[in-house]
Amino acid sequence: MRTILHSDLNNFYASVECVYEPRLKKVPMAVCGDPEARHGIVLAKNMLAKAAGIQTGEAIWQAKQKCPGLVVMPPSYGRYQRFSRMMKEIYANYTFRIEPFGLDECWLDVTGHRMSGPEIADELRRRAREELGLTLSVGVSFNKIFAKLGSDMKKPDATTVITPQNYRQLVWPLPAADLLFVGPATRRRLLKRNLRTIGDIARCDPNEMRAALGKNGEMLWIFANGLDRTPVMEADESVPVKSVGNSTTTPRDIADEQDAHMVLMLLSESVAERLREQGLMGRVVSLGVRDCDLSSFGVQRKLPTATALASEICSCAMELLRAHCHWEKPIRSLGVSVSDLEFADGDAQLTMFPDAGRERRYDLENTVGDIRRRFGHYAIQRACLIGCREFGAINPRDDHTIHPVGWKNG
Repeated sequence: MRTILHSDLNNFYASVECVYEPRLKKVPMAVCGDPEARHGIVLAKNMLAKAAGIQTGEAIWQAKQKCPGLVVMPPSYGRYQRFSRMMKEIYANYTFRIEPFGLDECWLDVTGHRMSGPEIADELRRRAREELGLTLSVGVSFNKIFAKLGSDMKKPDATTVITPQNYRQLVWPLPAADLLFVGPATRRRLLKRNLRTIGDIARCDPNEMRAALGKNGEMLWIFANGLDRTPVMEADESVPVKSVGNSTTTPRDIADEQDAHMVLMLLSESVAERLREQGLMGRVVSLGVRDCDLSSFGVQRKLPTATALASEICSCAMELLRAHCHWEKPIRSLGVSVSDLEFADGDAQLTMFPDAGRERRYDLENTVGDIRRRFGHYAIQRACLIGCREFGAINPRDDHTIHPVGWKNG
């Protein structure tokens, strides 16, 4: 039987800030985004702020209503990446199978180690406290799903063990929303069928789950019954990429198609550059739109030819926007992604009349990418952005950390 750990650094951003400024441990404190850029939400909070009812994801003004004395700190991503690397170096003393799930979480496969899973978990917690000044919650189980549930059960600084003997008592009473990949939309669909707990999902007929949620329904049934066999990847093992995307919340509302085109071009450039760096092209372009009241929708379209060109991605995204956005309210954020990926150097259907103009556009965009890598993102920009300071200052690639999720790869 496997021994899988899921390690979760508690209140990670806030805890790192407290290491640098110990005085922050004695006051309610939250790490928050930039309100001027309309990213003004709580990203992490310390235990005193949590005790005051402050929640991750709520607006700064809401948090300050709950706790007028709240100390707000800007994020320091360089610090967080450094501490994340140091914690991974500690993990490497116990196993080479280390799979990150964001900066602050990792799965570890310690099967066959001379120490037991709970012993390793307790030692990791001790070393995190003594060597980094951070606390850690660790779930120990026989698969990745239950290990992650275990790390969420007790916080901060705790070890939770879920075994084949006790998972029905520990896991099945938990809300269905606690299961990995059960988001708000899936939760609503489960509630319509009166499936409220993980146990309800586990006891459901798998054929009914598949009928209700398709392939994802069957996957959730497998998770709930402790049948997940997904391996923990090695530290340097790459994840099969399913899609490449980027989104941004703009400094001001997007009021018309001209505004939208500028933002979609920025996002498309970011996506196209990342596709080319990985030697990929994609056939499906997806557009995500969220208005000023936080209502959102997503649409997609399949292209006749796979692409990694920003101009083609942006053109398709604009067509989707024109077809589905009625401008009843201003837009707050946009997202673009490309899926149905294939290798750029793979087999392709040749045409009788090759598009020389398309080849020149690839050359042009590759040259722009080279200039930006050498001299920075703002060394060269599209002409349409020169007159708009707010949107021209957006750098969707460098301003957003993108964490790949290596699931559903089978």
